[in-house]
Amino acid sequence: MELNSLDAFYDKLQEPTKSCLLAIRQLLLSYDTDICELKKYGLPFFYYKKKAFCYLWKDKKSQEPYIGIHRGYLIEHPKLIKGTRTRIKIFPIHPEQDIDKDTLFEILDLAKLHYK
Repeated sequence: MELNSLDAFYDKLQEPTKSCLLAIRQLLLSYDTDICELKKYGLPFFYYKKKAFCYLWKDKKSQEPYIGIHRGYLIEHPKLIKGTRTRIKIFPIHPEQDIDKDTLFEILDLAKLHYK
């Protein structure tokens, strides 16, 4: 059975990053029925009401996964990191620790406020 391009993206990842990003994927897709996943720029991108919402990737240096919040510059939350980015803030995830689902959903709730 041939994998679709999104499944192939996840399949190529090394553990524990692979399991971590697959878990985040499930959390994002179960968070709201208006969220869908597409591949953009070679990455899994999640759209909310057909508008770019967030994406999954990993840090170049540490290789730890993160969620890039598309309109992050509009959100103030202590767990979001701006870095050198102008529009996107990231929510880093340690792949060998439990995902802080409450904080993730809190950030997503704040992000949804900017999509009317």
